[in-house]
Amino acid sequence: MTTLPAPVEAAPKRETPAIHPLAAVLLVVVDNLWLLADWAALLWIITIPLCFLVVSIPTYLIQKHLHGDTTGRALAIGSLFGVLAAVPLSITGTTAGLIVLGYAGFRWLRPGRR
Repeated sequence: MTTLPAPVEAAPKRETPAIHPLAAVLLVVVDNLWLLADWAALLWIITIPLCFLVVSIPTYLIQKHLHGDTTGRALAIGSLFGVLAAVPLSITGTTAGLIVLGYAGFRWLRPGRR
């Protein structure tokens, strides 16, 4: 009769946020520039693409190199964040903004956490 080896316990899985917090902070900063709509209102043809580029490219690089995402995933998150930043209103105070911050791992935003 042969005995089976003892089961090996898997190492505890470390929880990492889906989005690097630095990318979320970049989105919040650039997105909140839309609160200063007076300067952006006349220059939307320049401001919207500029906001997209200023957020999407660094977010792609952050997700790819700092967070270790695949090229496709980093490109998808960079594009999503670029679009969110380019929308000519501040979304970070909305439900969409809270979802982004939640995915970025800002656990201190949850009720009951210090």
